[in-house]
Amino acid sequence: MTSSPDYSLQPDTPMRAPSSIPVDDAVLPFDVATLDLRGRLTRLGPALDELLSKHDYPTPVAKLLGEAVVLTTLLGSALKFDGRFILQTQTDGPVSLMIVDFRAPDRMRAYARFDVERLKDGLSSAELLGKGHLAMTVDQGPDMSRYQGLVALDGGTLEDAAHEYFLRSEQIPTKVRLAVGEEWRGGDGGPTHGWRGGGMLLQFLPKASDRAQRDLDAGDVPDGAEIHAVPEDDAWVEGQSLISTVEDVELIDPDLSGERLLFRLFHERGVRVFAPTPLRAQCSCSREAVSGMLKRFDQKDREDMVENNKVVVTCEFCSSVYEFTPAEAGVE
Repeated sequence: MTSSPDYSLQPDTPMRAPSSIPVDDAVLPFDVATLDLRGRLTRLGPALDELLSKHDYPTPVAKLLGEAVVLTTLLGSALKFDGRFILQTQTDGPVSLMIVDFRAPDRMRAYARFDVERLKDGLSSAELLGKGHLAMTVDQGPDMSRYQGLVALDGGTLEDAAHEYFLRSEQIPTKVRLAVGEEWRGGDGGPTHGWRGGGMLLQFLPKASDRAQRDLDAGDVPDGAEIHAVPEDDAWVEGQSLISTVEDVELIDPDLSGERLLFRLFHERGVRVFAPTPLRAQCSCSREAVSGMLKRFDQKDREDMVENNKVVVTCEFCSSVYEFTPAEAGVE
């Protein structure tokens, strides 16, 4: 194994104590230069609660969709342009479809489709998903081509799928942690409920090319053949060990700031944080957009949508309801 080189802080590097003020609905980028680690920490509160509460999902479905939202913010917040990052699952499990649409730099919306009759107490995230695939799409705009990565979902979790994606598609050693939970707080008006989420993405990005990890799938190797294994860098071993110590409650704790959590993990090595990116729940639907969508339907389809002399369209993401007269919907 190789050892990480020694780094020293430059004289002009600003240093301060970690802030104790929690910041919700934001992504906090950070790096640990001494270990060649970079990462992002997501903390979600009101924005996640708004996304999940619009549909009154059963608790297991809401928790799973919340994990998808957290994962999407960790990945979508890396976009350096005003595009879209779309995470979508299609599986044979009780939760057959999830879509999370992230519009850079800060807007997100989410939706899940599920079979209530197949929901049972005690099902894990992997069992709720079942088998199918996870698609991650980067849309750079109307004049640019889309990029899409596909990962098989074969009885694993969203964390497992993210690790597989980075191993096969990006070839970047990556570790992801996701957590979602319900928060109950007492008050003069009685207890209040809200959803909270948190996640961390950690990557090993050494400056020296000879330290980069390139342990790819061996493919169709004949039985009995020796498979070459690439030893992991000591710095990456340490990074994985540290992020594995993070508890779910730490990721979603409303009273623990993101900076203090990062300091807990990396204070011995030194961690640098950057300006957080705020996040918000906001759908992109509008009456004009829905009207344009209706006009792209076939005439027969528009006619079939008329009930009680009106066309009613409900947004699957935010549950907004739009009503049109037949003429407004383009019904001749």
